[in-house]
Amino acid sequence: MKKLVLPLSLMVPMLVFSQVKKKDTMKTTSIEEVVFQKKVTGKTNDLTNVKISAKDAKNVASISGGIEGIIKTLPSVNSNTELSSQYMVRGGNYDENLIYINDIEIYRPFLIRNSQQEGLSIINPDMVSTVNFSAGGFEPRYGDKMSSALNIYYREPQKFELSGEGSLIGGRLTAGFAAGKDSDDNRKFTALFSGRYRNTNLVLNTLKEDTDFNPRYMDFQTYLNYHFSPKFSLSFIGYYSKNDYEMIPKERSVDFGSLQMPLNLTVYYNGKEDDKYKNMMGTLSANYKPSDKWKFTLDAFSYQNREREYYSVGSSYILQTFDPITGNPVTSYDAGGQIEHARNDLFVRTYGTQFRTKFSPNVNTDIEVGFKYEKENLKDLTNEWKLVDSAGYSMPRPIDDPRIGDFSDLDLYYRIAGKNHIEPTRISAYAQYSQKFFWGASKVFVNAGARVSNWSFNKETIFSPRFQFAIKPDWESDMLFKLSGGIYYQSPFYKEIKDLDGNFNSNIKSQRSLQLILANDYEFYMYDRPFKLTTEAYYKKMDNLIPYYMDNVRIRYAGKNNATGYAYGIDTRLFGEFVPGVDSWLSASYARVYENIDGQGYIPRPTDQRFRFAMFYQDYMPKFPQMRVNLTLVYAMGLPTGAPVLTDPYSYQKTLPAYKRVDLGLSYAFIEPKQKKTSYGFWSNFDELTLGVQVFNAFNIRNTVANQWVSDASTNLSYPVPVRLTGRFFNVKLEFKIK
Repeated sequence: MKKLVLPLSLMVPMLVFSQVKKKDTMKTTSIEEVVFQKKVTGKTNDLTNVKISAKDAKNVASISGGIEGIIKTLPSVNSNTELSSQYMVRGGNYDENLIYINDIEIYRPFLIRNSQQEGLSIINPDMVSTVNFSAGGFEPRYGDKMSSALNIYYREPQKFELSGEGSLIGGRLTAGFAAGKDSDDNRKFTALFSGRYRNTNLVLNTLKEDTDFNPRYMDFQTYLNYHFSPKFSLSFIGYYSKNDYEMIPKERSVDFGSLQMPLNLTVYYNGKEDDKYKNMMGTLSANYKPSDKWKFTLDAFSYQNREREYYSVGSSYILQTFDPITGNPVTSYDAGGQIEHARNDLFVRTYGTQFRTKFSPNVNTDIEVGFKYEKENLKDLTNEWKLVDSAGYSMPRPIDDPRIGDFSDLDLYYRIAGKNHIEPTRISAYAQYSQKFFWGASKVFVNAGARVSNWSFNKETIFSPRFQFAIKPDWESDMLFKLSGGIYYQSPFYKEIKDLDGNFNSNIKSQRSLQLILANDYEFYMYDRPFKLTTEAYYKKMDNLIPYYMDNVRIRYAGKNNATGYAYGIDTRLFGEFVPGVDSWLSASYARVYENIDGQGYIPRPTDQRFRFAMFYQDYMPKFPQMRVNLTLVYAMGLPTGAPVLTDPYSYQKTLPAYKRVDLGLSYAFIEPKQKKTSYGFWSNFDELTLGVQVFNAFNIRNTVANQWVSDASTNLSYPVPVRLTGRFFNVKLEFKIK
């Protein structure tokens, strides 16, 4: 039996191709195997999958979170704020991405309005073993969303360990242990516990606003495994998080406009915002593998989310212009104010069970089937309004003569009020078939299947066929060609069914996209080091779309399927060892996405990305390898999200400035895992000890996440005032690990 180890190009874990060859002389039969090595937890047959190193994710300098922070450097992923762990993929919005932990779907908070409120990502990088990410065309076992699928697998410790981190913005502590051994010398019981705390007050102070921030975020997670035998095991994941966000604004001054007409807005505030978010999740999984051919998994899960968004903030403003030569104020354009008020409460509970089985009749074939039942409980209480006042009268109150005034009813700029409670049921199932074989001298992989689901709230049943095809020609150049696609739905949930009046719409339908992705992987050696160039071109044709507005990072849907659209783009990524021994990459993409609302013509969607470039780079000093550096760089053209919320998108096509940011991480490893222990006493207990400095927004670029619109009574015009993001911030952190 002859074994060949291939390069990285068809790195679908443990794929094995078999071919029978007859020898003319011996008249006997031999089997040639091509074995793909590097067996890891969470192996997948998904050809669109990109594997991300958990170690790289921990090292990346990022405010929002390690896993999402490194995902944002991939070519197909976009985000216009560093404070949020949310991201947009290939023209989709924040709500169009699937997230799994150990194959269990999880949810993010729903009422997050701006990125300052978000806090910690649910994914704890210190517990992660494997990260699988697909930017589209993913396999049928993943759920019904239109953009991407992220599947995280947590790890099992093999012995006692204790690790932690402390920095100026928070800290974490993780403990793990293992006990007993089974007949295969594997640990019978493993446990992993981790707690995190974060307070971003110091970072938010770089906003240069006279505001008292008190954002406190904490969470606790556990992952337990008990192996009764090599064939049967139980596992449990528990999660609890609590985010408290308090903001008391006092004063803000913003310079904007142009060289010909410089403007200044000075705002004085009264009131405060007090938001609270509590999330809990628990999953119990039973895994049974009676033989190498069969695997059965039964999961029971429960998720509960309580969110409270309370704010009453009054503001008065002065809008001024200045002489472009002298810089002296010329006149007061306007003086006015506004009041923003909200008392929003949301309760979400989801519980259910899912069953999955995998049958592998031989090393080249996999057949997978799954069924999922969910019971949902949504309670939504909304009371939100905004009053805009300028020169003594309300906008949009009718204006005849400001000197006389108007005695008609006072109009609010908008009001959203609703009291909703539903308890629907969601049922879904999938089946997929994977096959590896030779086509002549070329190696071929096929993955095809479909999923079906039904939601009792809108009484809709959707059917989603999907396919993946790959061929590796027998060429001297190491090339892999891939084709994937299918029909992908965005199954509605809380946000999609809620209209602009605050009511749930039971007539809402799933948004739908027909996707086609053509990709090429080219592996080569440069400077005696391995590199991989990946290029992907895609097209999406979409219908039943629900138009939406982007309010900072909140998506507000119109509540009806009255739009069509399309998206296209090309992504490229050069991955490899730019520096020997460590991975880095360059990413570039060009993407467009359009929508046609009520037949009025195509306009860019709020997530129209256009050109984007990103880089993740790691290096170390050859003479001092303990001294390391990692750098993330992002340039993304501005999104068309600068229009006022709840206005006609065809009347406003204001594009935000480009998003530009560089984050830098410097560290020195005093103690490394492979280092020979020469120290004694207290320091001999440490397996790792690293001191680092992170420079967030190294070039102090003041990016814009949204616009605040201010009305000028004298001209009846509205001016977009930029809402800035954070400035430069230096963070110091200490990491340790004890084994």
